[in-house]
Amino acid sequence: MRSDVIGWPEETAAGYRRAGYWRDRTLDDLLRERAAEHGDRTALVSASGRLSYADLDERAGRLAAGLAGLPIHRGDRVLLQLPNREEYVVTLFALLRIGALPILALPSLGTTELTALARLSGATAHVVAQGRGRNDPRTGAAEVARACPSLRHLVVAGDPGPGGGHSLAALERAGAEAPAVTSGAAPGDPALLLLSGGTTGTPKLIPRTHADYDYNARASAEVCALDEHTVYLAVLPVTHNFTMVSPGIVGTLAAGGTVVLCPDPSPTTAFTLVEAEGVTITALVPSLVPHWLDEARRTSRDLSSLRVLQVGGSRLDDATARRVGPELGCRLQQVFGMAEGLNNYTRLDDPEEVVCTTQGRPLSPADEILVVDEEGRPVPPGHPGELLTRGPYTLRGYYRAPEHDRLSFTPDGFYRTGDLVVRTARGDLVVVGRIKDQVNRAGEKIAAIEVEEHLLALPDVRAAALVGVPDPQLGERSVAFLETDAPCPSRSEVRRLLLERGLAAFKVPDEVRAVPKLPLTGIGKVDKRRLRADVAGLTPTVPSPTAGAG
Repeated sequence: MRSDVIGWPEETAAGYRRAGYWRDRTLDDLLRERAAEHGDRTALVSASGRLSYADLDERAGRLAAGLAGLPIHRGDRVLLQLPNREEYVVTLFALLRIGALPILALPSLGTTELTALARLSGATAHVVAQGRGRNDPRTGAAEVARACPSLRHLVVAGDPGPGGGHSLAALERAGAEAPAVTSGAAPGDPALLLLSGGTTGTPKLIPRTHADYDYNARASAEVCALDEHTVYLAVLPVTHNFTMVSPGIVGTLAAGGTVVLCPDPSPTTAFTLVEAEGVTITALVPSLVPHWLDEARRTSRDLSSLRVLQVGGSRLDDATARRVGPELGCRLQQVFGMAEGLNNYTRLDDPEEVVCTTQGRPLSPADEILVVDEEGRPVPPGHPGELLTRGPYTLRGYYRAPEHDRLSFTPDGFYRTGDLVVRTARGDLVVVGRIKDQVNRAGEKIAAIEVEEHLLALPDVRAAALVGVPDPQLGERSVAFLETDAPCPSRSEVRRLLLERGLAAFKVPDEVRAVPKLPLTGIGKVDKRRLRADVAGLTPTVPSPTAGAG
């Protein structure tokens, strides 16, 4: 019988251990070790205050004991859906201490996605933050729980509200009087589940083990020259893999540095924290970079502490890349990676031309990459092909997804990324497109088929196709083409209807365009290449706002 989690072949795993990539410790051990070594050093800064390493370790322990009393057991899957606030980091490490598997879910996900994730994983608990109005996460969580009998516990950062549930703060207080928790987890055990951007409407979960995630974070911290003086500003959502281990929160803590949580991505908020906390490194998606550069010309904040700006999630255009150093006074580092594993970085000592025109090279000497044509044959440097990879932190199979695995992996374990890249003569990668049918909007991967299924459910829609087209702000914006039996709905009407269906706001098409008939290829499939080529010659029913669906 297939396991829920596919591991590395034993001989390969043993080689990673011998080489020192995988160490005999868990992510919980990492926090415990840092607390023992320098407990008084500041680990976390947020709107709630400051936590030392000793404070963070103690609070994670108390909350772990409180959560265990619900009970949440080792191996239980828990939807962790919190924004950039102190409770996220404390809860993450509390669940790791229990040995439960956090599912890192974006706060922006709708009930449709959350219900699918809960059903796929059999999640037993859901952690959300208190909110207000129609978008209160507690309301959505109650709806998901009604559809998923496995969800027995609602845990809220704040007031649980009239629907019931448990307060994180109350559980932490109760845990102070309860026996301490130890998970007994092994380094090779699954530590957490990440969400894949994917190309199908079916959600996919990425299992990451303690050993591979620890290595990913440590190796990234080394490439990015992190140390105990590092101050990392978490601007992007904390549930993103980029914000977690590239080098992110875990990499910074592994190096003994300080993590500062930014409550929103606006440059005014971020620049205030850069000045106040002496931030040395932060990470953005390309769509945010122009706003930061514009604000940098106006701000009176002192940004001199900032040494590195990482940009990833989608390709940064060369012209904007060349502006970063002169206008922000720091080093640009391009990052190209995926939650499934492989990370690529431009190095801090790379020539400026390499930094501004490539997306870097693999993190680890044990990363294996192939660039292949449509027949699976390697292509020479300078020629585009699909990127295939395997290595010490790249998964060998999705969680409970055998059918998808047959398409996503080669027989010898290489992961088919779906990314079209060109490898330069010196080994750097340039991202030139994708094979997968998805839209990469501001770093968020949107499966076209998922949105198309929702569009087809709207009144009078006969056929629908979603494509991504280049956008200077978003990297790609999403354009929906609709065949309808009545006047084509406006973008605002489509947005309202899709949100009512529980779709996440960032998946709502940025533009809606009417077509009398979708073009087809010779084998009867929708010709999306033609649709993308025709975009410039068509007029949208409603102009797309700069911010898109957010």
